[in-house]
Amino acid sequence: MTGERRATSDLWWKNAIIYCLDIETFFDTDADGCGDILGLTERIDYLAGLGVTCIWLMPCFPSPQRDDGYDITDYYNIDPKLGTLGDFVEMLRTAQDRGIRVLVDLVVNHTSNQHPWFQSARKGRDALYHDYYVWEDHKPEEDLSDLIFPGEENTSWDWDAQARQWYLHRFYAEQPDLNTANSAVRDEIAKIGAFWLALGLAGYRLDAVPYLLEETNRPGSDGKDPHALLRELRAFLVRRRGDAVLLGEVNLPPEQTRQYFGNGNDELTMIFNFRINQYIYLSLARQDAGPLAHALATQPAIPVECQWTNFVRNHDELTLDKLTPGERREVFAAFGPDERMQIYDRGIRRRLPSMLDSNQDRIRLTYALMFSLPGTPTLFYGEEIGMTENLDIPGRYSVRTPMQWSPEPHAGFSTAPDGARLCRPLADDHSANVAEQRREPDSLLNWMERLIRMRKECPEFGWGAFEQISSEGPVFAHRCDWNGNTVIAVHNLSDRSASQVLPRSDAWAKLVDLFGDEDCAPGDEIELKPYGYRWLRAQLQVIEG
Repeated sequence: MTGERRATSDLWWKNAIIYCLDIETFFDTDADGCGDILGLTERIDYLAGLGVTCIWLMPCFPSPQRDDGYDITDYYNIDPKLGTLGDFVEMLRTAQDRGIRVLVDLVVNHTSNQHPWFQSARKGRDALYHDYYVWEDHKPEEDLSDLIFPGEENTSWDWDAQARQWYLHRFYAEQPDLNTANSAVRDEIAKIGAFWLALGLAGYRLDAVPYLLEETNRPGSDGKDPHALLRELRAFLVRRRGDAVLLGEVNLPPEQTRQYFGNGNDELTMIFNFRINQYIYLSLARQDAGPLAHALATQPAIPVECQWTNFVRNHDELTLDKLTPGERREVFAAFGPDERMQIYDRGIRRRLPSMLDSNQDRIRLTYALMFSLPGTPTLFYGEEIGMTENLDIPGRYSVRTPMQWSPEPHAGFSTAPDGARLCRPLADDHSANVAEQRREPDSLLNWMERLIRMRKECPEFGWGAFEQISSEGPVFAHRCDWNGNTVIAVHNLSDRSASQVLPRSDAWAKLVDLFGDEDCAPGDEIELKPYGYRWLRAQLQVIEG
């Protein structure tokens, strides 16, 4: 059965609405200043009302918090400050009842250095878990340009005095890399995945996938194709839950990224489209559709059961590493001109409203554009109300401030006493909040809910064949065709009015305006206000007799 004939619900990820959140910063129910699982459970109805169909949770496992929970000490439990396993299972049941699937970060390229495996591994070469990690007797040569956190770490190898060897850490020194060339480590990864699926998860966001495979190429590996790890993991998880997904973080050039989908749906199910994300910002900076159009035109075809995942912002910095140095400077100048707004010489640590000077028309244009691109849209918590950041918080944490629910103290995130210390400071401007925007008919929240509803009613964007209509000047226009239906999206990226001629077809009676009442005829030339956008559905001619 081909993808076009298949019901849209068969491959649920093709038309999902994903919402990323950190339990710790979402909603606090016990007034300790830290969000908790009960708080998330209480707010699931809010997410269901917004139209979210899949929640992606950042790590919620026990952790010393050197890297915001990505340094894990126990893969089979919940961080006590967030709740219990019982709380977690109840949250999953509530989400399932509201038609929402849940993914969790699977962070298995490294552990915390406090993990029992590493503490055992340090005892010597014959220790039970020594080969779970990557060790060298002499520090290897390294290319410092490959450092993931330049300025924070100056090497990827650290000396362990107890083991009397060097260990690899591609991230922080407190996060020793697991040796995924070791079949015992791969078995552990599969067991971890199976455990949480049994509790009700729908799959995982797989962290830093290229680094996960890196060790299979090292001396002493079992000689397997590095991608065999992904194929084995995918096959194992699908045996446990047939509709389980692996959503991968892969930020590589197009053809290399394509390899991580495998042959059909046998490796990653979805991959974040970092390259398209970066070219969106270059097109916004230039007010020119050309860069985005070129990036989409040179994007490799992917298996029908797989999917790109699109986003405007995520929980890390806005990385611009796939742009040329000159292009990166353009985006910095437009959206992060102050060095304080930049990080690692490659990214911006601001949220979208700040970058766009709170211009509501431009903010909405950007989300309308992202939601219409071929793939599955993902939101980072607070985007629906236009949350900003706090640049006083170091590094990439600047955008991970507490969710803003109301104008009450602590932005309604917590009922902790005034002056109490929260798990993280609020955004500098925390005036945007859910309670007030719910009451404003034209608020960003109500607009976002409508955008999500419309996107769910346009499966063509998730399933259809993509074709660009306009790829030069300020207007980016495209169409998606699926199962005999067509949706056209037109976006003006500039601060001046623009026009666009719509496609012709004798089969179409008219083009129905999905956000307004200005229907069009095929072949019409439409006018777009500055930062204007139109979504149009082709209505077929009725043939009598």
